[in-house]
Amino acid sequence: QVRLVESGGGSVQPGGSLRLSCVVSGFTLSGWTINWFRQQDPGKDREVVSCSSGKNGNTDYSAFAKGRFTAARDDAKNTAYLQMNSLKPEDTAVYFCAAVYWTSCDLRSRYYDYWGQGTQVTVSS
Repeated sequence: QVRLVESGGGSVQPGGSLRLSCVVSGFTLSGWTINWFRQQDPGKDREVVSCSSGKNGNTDYSAFAKGRFTAARDDAKNTAYLQMNSLKPEDTAVYFCAAVYWTSCDLRSRYYDYWGQGTQVTVSS
């Protein structure tokens, strides 16, 4: 059974940091591209945060994430990470990871084979 399970969310003050994890089971992470998305309100579309390509090792970020967020992966542990620093109240959202096999990063893509259930991040003073 394929599963993506996010963790590491929580409440943090502005300027703080969190590291999200996405643990994959049911397949080997190697070769899979992992994107992080977020959804700020249930009625809003999910927006892409970052990409970590399983095809070529490249990463890419949306403009709001550049310089603050870092996507990483440990294929041996079947885990992808999103390190988030200098968090702002507008980063409050549910964060999801999604997987698609053997693609380069394309932040416009919305086709993914698997999705996690999300983890809540709240940034508030």
